[in-house]
Amino acid sequence: MRRSEPRLQRKLLAWLLGPLAILLVLDTAAAYWNSLRFANLAYDRALHEIGREIALHVKLDGARPRLELSEAAANILFVDQEDQIFYRVVGEDGTDLGGDAQLPEARVGKAGKPNFYGDTVRGEQVRMMVAWMPVGPDAGPPLVRVQVAESLNKRERLAWEMVANVVLPQLLLIIMATAVVWFGVSRGLEPLQRLRRAVSDRSHLDLSPIDIHDVPGEVRPLVDEVNELMARLERTFDFQNRFVADAAHQLKTPVSGLKAQIELALRETDLHRVRHSLAQLYISADRLSRLVRQLLSLARNEPGALDSMQLQPLDLNAHALEVSMEWVPQAIKRNIDLGFEGVDHPLMIDADQDRLRELVNNLIDNAIRYSQPGGRVTVQASRIDDAQCRLAISDDGLRIPVEERARIFERFHRLLGTQEDGSGLGLAIVSEIATLHGARITLEEDIDGVGNTFSVFFPLRAA
Repeated sequence: MRRSEPRLQRKLLAWLLGPLAILLVLDTAAAYWNSLRFANLAYDRALHEIGREIALHVKLDGARPRLELSEAAANILFVDQEDQIFYRVVGEDGTDLGGDAQLPEARVGKAGKPNFYGDTVRGEQVRMMVAWMPVGPDAGPPLVRVQVAESLNKRERLAWEMVANVVLPQLLLIIMATAVVWFGVSRGLEPLQRLRRAVSDRSHLDLSPIDIHDVPGEVRPLVDEVNELMARLERTFDFQNRFVADAAHQLKTPVSGLKAQIELALRETDLHRVRHSLAQLYISADRLSRLVRQLLSLARNEPGALDSMQLQPLDLNAHALEVSMEWVPQAIKRNIDLGFEGVDHPLMIDADQDRLRELVNNLIDNAIRYSQPGGRVTVQASRIDDAQCRLAISDDGLRIPVEERARIFERFHRLLGTQEDGSGLGLAIVSEIATLHGARITLEEDIDGVGNTFSVFFPLRAA
């Protein structure tokens, strides 16, 4: 069975009207108790008067009391249209003088003061009055014990009439309050209904902010968070669309080249030319593989990828040395002097090890790729102050003009006049990884005036 969804309107009505209903029940119980108490007070006086009338019919026969109650007098005292009345008269010595001998043993109070309490006679709930009363006009002995019991019909009827007079106006007031509260809650939730309709009527492509006009203050933080979420989604979709467009544009040329090389190889009959075509295919496939890796890296390091990062304490000095050692064979192959200058103490930062390796790899690859044979590339790790450290890669490549330095970190931007193959993505990847680490990257001329120096400034990890 499907569970009904929680609704704000239902909860508000329950919290507003529920306490009123509970108060009505408690008030009804209290009103009934008070009404029954007042009914007992009223009818107990009448019950006491009946007992006194019965005592007046007790006469002395010598020294012994005797009850002389005629049938006419009994009809006057005990005939009642709503309730049954029972009585019993007992002398001081315990002798029954008259009445119903089956009345339960009385709980006698002080002499001259009646005692009232609830009891049961023949299976029926009654109100009992017991009192010691004098025989004759004198207040002294002899005394007789008079018991009078009456069923509770009149008392309960009077009590419920009093309860109705008290509770019915309150019930009517609660019904009116329910209608007013229902109307007020419905009107109060109308802005939420308009907000729901505004969202449901939107296209899935519309990520513009929700209009917060006429939005209740309690809901505005939620709408602000939804708007912020939409802004993040819009940025993410923009990144994805841009990535798809860039990937389609960049992959079109190498794939077309591969197809052309394959078609050429298929037409060749000379084995030497076929081998040459296959060598060109290998070079093109290698370039395509590198481009695909860079495109995937670019997508992985888009702004907003912070949730997937694994930030851990890392020694920048040791990490940069380790990565630099991996590039020694490539540097030797190109006749490049690759060196490392570090410090004799750790440079601890919070970093994602894989992404930081990717950053250093791209910077060293870029430096080796664009340096002339016989040149040098220097990787340097140093401490700037107590708050930051620096990773610098210097090369002997062509000097990057000042006017180009602001664009060098843009995607697919390449300097004119360079003969090296490249996609223009390496430095864009470096820039985005640095941003994810809260670092900043700069580009200056090398200190010897030849080549360029890329510097990445990382915040040091707190001790």
